[in-house]
Amino acid sequence: MSVAKNIEISSSSTVSFEDAIKKGITQVNKTVNNVEGAWIKEQKVRISDGNITSYNVMMIVSFVIEDDSTDLK
Repeated sequence: MSVAKNIEISSSSTVSFEDAIKKGITQVNKTVNNVEGAWIKEQKVRISDGNITSYNVMMIVSFVIEDDSTDLK
């Protein structure tokens, strides 16, 4: 049996939503093992003088929890 955990992260990019997603997933993978998926919860942009200055995403990232317990049966 596997158990998964979800964490919520935010990430941003000056290039695109896709780039913001990639940056967020790359950063999570540096500290979390067994990442299996992500749900894009929210997308928004920051605008200055009529131009988009950043693309921001909120993601729910799912990963499987490793079971390090020893079966004593």
